[in-house]
Amino acid sequence: MRYHSMKIYVVGIGPGSPEDITPAAIEAIRQSDAVVGYKYYFQFVTPYLKPGAECIDTGMKRERERAAMAFDQAMQGRVVAVISSGDAGIYGMAPLIWEMQRERQQPVDIVTIPGISAFQKAASLLGAPIGHDLCIISLSDLMTPWARIERRIEAAAIGDFVTAIYNPKSHGRYWQLYRLQELFLKHRNANTPVGYVRQAGRDDQAVVTTTLSSFDPEQVDMFTVVIIGNSQSYLHNGHFITPRGYNLTDSSSPEESDVYSSSADKPNHSSLLGKEVRGEAVGQQIMMQSFRTIESELQRHDYPLDHKWALLHAIHTTADFDMEHILYTDPQAVETLYGKVTDGSLKTIISDVTMVTSGVRKGALQRLGVEAKCYLSDPRVAEMALSQGITRTQAGIRLAVEEHPDALFAFGNAPTALMELCDLIRKGKAHPTGIIAAPVGFVHVCESKHMVKTFRNIPKIIVEGRKGGSNLAATLCNAVLCFDDAAQLRPGRDL
Repeated sequence: MRYHSMKIYVVGIGPGSPEDITPAAIEAIRQSDAVVGYKYYFQFVTPYLKPGAECIDTGMKRERERAAMAFDQAMQGRVVAVISSGDAGIYGMAPLIWEMQRERQQPVDIVTIPGISAFQKAASLLGAPIGHDLCIISLSDLMTPWARIERRIEAAAIGDFVTAIYNPKSHGRYWQLYRLQELFLKHRNANTPVGYVRQAGRDDQAVVTTTLSSFDPEQVDMFTVVIIGNSQSYLHNGHFITPRGYNLTDSSSPEESDVYSSSADKPNHSSLLGKEVRGEAVGQQIMMQSFRTIESELQRHDYPLDHKWALLHAIHTTADFDMEHILYTDPQAVETLYGKVTDGSLKTIISDVTMVTSGVRKGALQRLGVEAKCYLSDPRVAEMALSQGITRTQAGIRLAVEEHPDALFAFGNAPTALMELCDLIRKGKAHPTGIIAAPVGFVHVCESKHMVKTFRNIPKIIVEGRKGGSNLAATLCNAVLCFDDAAQLRPGRDL
């Protein structure tokens, strides 16, 4: 690095601890005849001043005067260092120095020396919270209208960015952080990790992790950096972690990096199917990522856990966010049905068509000792349908009720089969443990769902309106069978 007169170094001196000042910043300060900045920061650079160097204080909130003084000093043939805490280009002096050079058109060389920003230091103390796409927002409305700041906050929340908050609060600005929390809770899960660090790298440093709903803005001041996670972030042993993405490397090769120099270096995803990654198969990792993405895009985030679990399965299967409006569950229906499975009282799932039973996870059925059956291929069905003038799916339900009157009945195709079950319930012949009603189509579909909703003492999951399908009925069965994975949002262990 060459130094000569009529030069301004705009130096980021880091968050405040000596070990966080870069060698380039130290060297620039050592070569400077004058150091211009706010006097509070002189204490951090004093050990590096060359003999006779002058420290010039402009006071707080006098950034333009500070920049002008730096140019005046430089035009006298002096090498000048303008210091900012953190990185000089992030809410620091660098933009103003460059703007003033354009304004003055003076022959002064400008070099920006990057520094470790406060949000980087805070992140290192919290764990690894900024491992994916991130943005930084200042809540100071001194130079930016609040309406614009609020639009940026909402965009960050909707966009699922890890978000670092600068200038979160001061004596005169006490409500903005509350408003930010309110906006994020509209678009993020209440359990989204939040970390904040006060006086990062200094003697009275304080590091705290919490969640978006539990975060208390009263614990924050102007010396604090707040970091809000994205939908993949999590807390582990008090540390805040945001994964970069799927760790697609084989767990047997920990030395292999998940960062590749080119696309040719990346592993073939398909070749990794079935391998275990961090104790989970790649397929489960993909499903977990999908569920987190869906959860982040829900319009509401205050659903009861068992309804949300069914909803995430429904959207994952269909990629249709209209499910948020049309999926109906009785209160605690999923949890209640899972309890029936675990206590052994629910041993059979009956479906209207074989595609539903095909979609119910065999691993879950085996693990829980549950049988999934469809009577449509039973030779008695065709004979009954012909002799009684009913559909084959109706006949299948009649036979199923004779042998398994207390099963969980799941419908993904035939409204006539659902209507048949409703009739048998009213006649006292069927006593289902639960009903999953997702027939699809245009004839009798809506009516069949209205019928089933009248049985208030039977736990029900209903896809209202015309939509439905065997895939939906099957995934809702799977939601019941793996409800114990809901709290940790870890679907797919039986894939």
